[in-house]
Amino acid sequence: MSPSPRPPFRFRLRSSLALWGAVLALAGCDGQPAQSLAVPDAGSCVQGNCPQPDSGTPPVPDGPHVRIAAYNVHRLFDTVCATGSCGGSNYEELPTEAEFAAQVDQLGRAITALNADIVMLEEVETQASLDGLLSRVPQFMYSRLGETYSAASVDVAVLSRFPITEVRSHQSQYIYRPDGSATRFSRDLLEVHLDVDGAHVIVFAAHFRSKVNDDPGRRVAEAYASRSILLESVKEFPSALVVMGGDLNDVPGSEAINALDEVLLRVARDRPESDTWSYVYSGRGQAIDHLYLAPGGGGTYVPGSFRVARDGDGYGGSDHRAVYADFALTTPP
Repeated sequence: MSPSPRPPFRFRLRSSLALWGAVLALAGCDGQPAQSLAVPDAGSCVQGNCPQPDSGTPPVPDGPHVRIAAYNVHRLFDTVCATGSCGGSNYEELPTEAEFAAQVDQLGRAITALNADIVMLEEVETQASLDGLLSRVPQFMYSRLGETYSAASVDVAVLSRFPITEVRSHQSQYIYRPDGSATRFSRDLLEVHLDVDGAHVIVFAAHFRSKVNDDPGRRVAEAYASRSILLESVKEFPSALVVMGGDLNDVPGSEAINALDEVLLRVARDRPESDTWSYVYSGRGQAIDHLYLAPGGGGTYVPGSFRVARDGDGYGGSDHRAVYADFALTTPP
């Protein structure tokens, strides 16, 4: 039984500065300047006054750091027909063994070229799909699929060079559109905890509602729910680096992205707009693949390190580009 609708909600403070102070208070700190809690330039970037470095080689971080990427691999279906209606004009594709091998070969090379430590993926159908990809990227010894258990689902996943210590699913919880109606995440918001050489890192792999047969209120619901979940994670694990990434199917300035920008740091904000688009629609580049940092004590974004990996009209055979950034880790005591 679905829950009763509830009134729409909004969470806004008078200024970004006050908002970050409230967020830090939720994270268990007093909001005073100190140690590793403040993201470099976070206040100015949240207000939109971000530096605009050139598009050269990403800066090399000092000290311990981790590179985190998000990549929509575009319909990585396995070779089994789960729906009974595959190929042709049907939604579920049915690649041959040779076609599947060629796809994971190309994706594997693209993922390896990112030189990332953690990669959040979108549009992976099954564990068999993920296993095929993993065979091409042996550097990632740890992985998890956020399976939604419906036929021909395209789900999220996480690949990691570092051990996974805990996994949480948020697929079953109710979330609420602006009109108060209840829904759920389109795909799992997959929460994966990792031990990165003694540092606690938490990533949330996300894939918000697409604009096919659009339901924009669901994306807004996903955005508000995601930011609440991330802030709760910061509160529960104040010494962790908390990052969300994925194909959010909306651009800066939209209601969904604005909701996230109010309380989280979209790390692409210190890059020129011409360098942040990740998808082409009607001949125009759009920034719909994003990385967000939650305010906490586990580390900071390395300014200027956000990049989009492109290869012609896509990347690695996908119609999406991969996005990645570096994060400096707080050294464990």
